[in-house]
Amino acid sequence: MNYAHPEVLVPTVWVEQHWNDPQVRLVEVDVDANAYHEGHIPGAIAWAWSSQLCDTTRRDILSREAFEKLMSASGIGNDTTVVLYGDSNNWFAAWAFWQMKIYGHKDARMLNGGRKKWIAEGRDLTPAVPHPQPAHYKAAAADLSLRAYLPQAQAASQQPGADLVDVRSPQEFTGEIFAPPGLPETCQRGGHIPGARNIPWSKACNDDGTFKSADELKALYGAEGVDGSRPVIAYCRIGERSSHTWFVLRYLLGYKQVTNYDGSWTEWGNLVGAPVEKGVAAEVKP
Repeated sequence: MNYAHPEVLVPTVWVEQHWNDPQVRLVEVDVDANAYHEGHIPGAIAWAWSSQLCDTTRRDILSREAFEKLMSASGIGNDTTVVLYGDSNNWFAAWAFWQMKIYGHKDARMLNGGRKKWIAEGRDLTPAVPHPQPAHYKAAAADLSLRAYLPQAQAASQQPGADLVDVRSPQEFTGEIFAPPGLPETCQRGGHIPGARNIPWSKACNDDGTFKSADELKALYGAEGVDGSRPVIAYCRIGERSSHTWFVLRYLLGYKQVTNYDGSWTEWGNLVGAPVEKGVAAEVKP
């Protein structure tokens, strides 16, 4: 596929061969919290995105200390190979991957195709929940170069210099709806950040949940003027779908200056006085 970092993706057959490897920890992170208990890859543990992968009081990512506790309790050491996967083509698996990279975990990977491909291939599922032996984990200081905050998003909207990529559905982008069906509406206004390009995260995936080839991905983003020549800020509603696009741009295409604005539309859509655009974006000028 000619990815810039092919080592961050593993196929289903690799996972099937390594689920008993003591140096490998499989972690499922789903949108649907019940999916794991209905059956999961043998040996996989589960992380709940809404409680274990965020600070619910601050509406923030995990602190360094909380991240260390989660890794340790999950039986993950600094040298453990962590393979992440989940439903919805790895939405929240990418969210977990992003946080692992923020705190310096060296060997984090994603199951290409996620839960969808594993089930479609008829591979083994189990309801048995493993209880790994706790480990000792020491996280690095947070690498905030991987994260965008409101000031960076505002600057990118107000003047040329960075590409804003809204990875939500076209209906969310235009303001027709506030959130994906079945998920709570967490903003007071619909629309998008002025100047953003709409490249839905799902367009980066094939029908079986795997990622498209590097050439296909370059064409997809390049058609909207996103080619890695400028910094890129990806955003969605709460940061999980944009972390998926962040993964694609940074690890599959190798673009160096890519950040995830995880405040996303939940923050921008509730700001007093913040400008909002509705409808489709203007065409990219050659």
